[in-house]
Amino acid sequence: MKMLFIFPFPVGKAPNLIYFYTMQIRTIIDVLEQLAPLSLQEDYDNAGLQVGDSNATCSGVMVALDATEAVVAEAAEKGCNLLVVHHPLIFGGIKKLTGSNQVERTLLAAIHHKVAIYAIHTNLDHVSDGVNAAIAAKLQLQNCRILQPKSGLLKKLSTYVPLAHTETVRAALFAAGGGHIGAYDECSFAVEGNGSFRGAADTNPFVGKPGQRHIEREEKLEIIFPAWLERKVLTTLWAAHPYEEVAYEITPTDNVHQHIGAGMVGELEQGMEAAEFLQLLKNQFNLSVIRYSQPAQKPIQKVAVCGGAGIFLLQQAMAAGADALVTSDIKYHSFFEAEPGFLLCDIGHWESEQYTIGLLADHIARKFPNFAVLKTVVRTNPVHYFS
Repeated sequence: MKMLFIFPFPVGKAPNLIYFYTMQIRTIIDVLEQLAPLSLQEDYDNAGLQVGDSNATCSGVMVALDATEAVVAEAAEKGCNLLVVHHPLIFGGIKKLTGSNQVERTLLAAIHHKVAIYAIHTNLDHVSDGVNAAIAAKLQLQNCRILQPKSGLLKKLSTYVPLAHTETVRAALFAAGGGHIGAYDECSFAVEGNGSFRGAADTNPFVGKPGQRHIEREEKLEIIFPAWLERKVLTTLWAAHPYEEVAYEITPTDNVHQHIGAGMVGELEQGMEAAEFLQLLKNQFNLSVIRYSQPAQKPIQKVAVCGGAGIFLLQQAMAAGADALVTSDIKYHSFFEAEPGFLLCDIGHWESEQYTIGLLADHIARKFPNFAVLKTVVRTNPVHYFS
């Protein structure tokens, strides 16, 4: 990091020159990927850095839902050379770059203004403090949990440690992010046994002598860890373990990760009639229209939410005992799939995800309190309503 002098800056510009340090764009990206690892995105998605050099010095960050020509121009005008967006600009392959469509023109503008574009999409949808948490917070839902948790995201590490060093290795693995199971942390299992080994003539064993078989009283230590932390967990293990050669096994599991998955479900502080709940949605999300199914006469108490297109969660929402599902992009025939009286609400795609901008801006600003993090003032919603 480099120190900078403080100079006045024009009104409306990002206060680049009041930073006490500079940093690379990759530093911001690292923070975003700690929040929502890229490995959590869906197969069809294209989250990550889409344009720009991650090694470039970051002059400021602008956050938006979408990358458009207008947003890129705004970022450049305000001195931000990193644009963080929810929706990827590039989904499919690009065979030419001539400015013949909106995507190509936006890419050319980003290249011209040297504005990097980073997308954080379905990976942010899937984390417990991501897109759906922002929706739940606007509705003041309580006791929230992931509606459709994902499996196959956890692995188990088994290693063998001399008795006197088990606690040191265990503590290091916990610090690296291992040992989380649901709402519990520092979870592990250990059982004693005898380990044997014989080192070659050029080895330097921690115990025993080269060329001679050695029997050591050890503990088999096991912990669960998220798959995306494997490199960090192994590096930590090798650093903390006293042996020259560390014996370990990594086993994939089908365990469900309770804090990663699609949608969220929670409870209103008090039940309310359908009309009152619809008014709450209208007020909290600044809506001019809501498409909804025929509601029941019973109060709305438990609510499922999913930013963007979340109709695929309808069955899970009803199975979870929810009285309503708030999402967007619902097709006509999908409204028939709701059980009689279940309130299915389509509030619009942009409308459901609009608070993602604040979520990301606040997260970056907390990590870098002396850095310029701006929210776009361009409304990128391509859908308009006539009333």
